[in-house]
Amino acid sequence: MHQRHGFTLIELLIVIVILGLLAAIATSFFWDAKDRALLKSMESDLRNLAAQQELYFPGALSYAANVVDLTDFQQSPGVVITINSANSLGWAAQATHPSYAGHTCGIIIGNAPAADGAPATVPGVITCD
Repeated sequence: MHQRHGFTLIELLIVIVILGLLAAIATSFFWDAKDRALLKSMESDLRNLAAQQELYFPGALSYAANVVDLTDFQQSPGVVITINSANSLGWAAQATHPSYAGHTCGIIIGNAPAADGAPATVPGVITCD
């Protein structure tokens, strides 16, 4: 009797299916980690913006209405910071990232009004949706 050494077609198909399932699971974990990293970069940029606004205030007696006015402020790559309102009583801003579409982080400091659609409602607290 002649014995063959190797794998049957069924065995190979089972291995391919198992590898496909593992790849699908690994991919979902990767995208979740990427989304968390983008969210943290938006939150970090808003914290840095708050620090820069406090440094800007004593010289101007008002908060900066534009990110360009804060010369030492560095945004993370891809993060878009928008200062929605700023005056001598407070300011409000939001952060977005094009790779994390549909999600926004916001912050309100002082008596600034919240922007339409911005998630921040409590002064001093960074909130993301």
